[in-house]
Amino acid sequence: QVQLVESGGGLVQAGGSLRLSCAARGRTFSSYVMGWFRQAPGKEREFVCAINRSGYSTYYTDSVKGRFTISRDNAKNTVYLQMNSLKPEDTAVYYCAASPLPYSEVGGARSRYDFWGQGTQVTVSS
Repeated sequence: QVQLVESGGGLVQAGGSLRLSCAARGRTFSSYVMGWFRQAPGKEREFVCAINRSGYSTYYTDSVKGRFTISRDNAKNTVYLQMNSLKPEDTAVYYCAASPLPYSEVGGARSRYDFWGQGTQVTVSS
């Protein structure tokens, strides 16, 4: 089991950057595929990106490709989300999540992630 705590959210102007962190508590962080999701007001939680156990493979939803970068440091039990060129439509609560499934099977489905953080608010002003 793993406990996840996000941080780094805040208010930023359009075009700005933020870096989110997700710290994991537990000895087996490196055994999980990690993902980031977000939920805007009145909308369903949507997949943003994911990273495999070693950190060498990543994938992104189309709307953030080229702007967001997911990375992880297994020695620090932390996964990061660097967000650049932020847009007002990126405003949402951002959640990190952990999946024990093989990377090839995880995808962007919420149901395949077993553990979730409490979320951190990101607000992008126009």
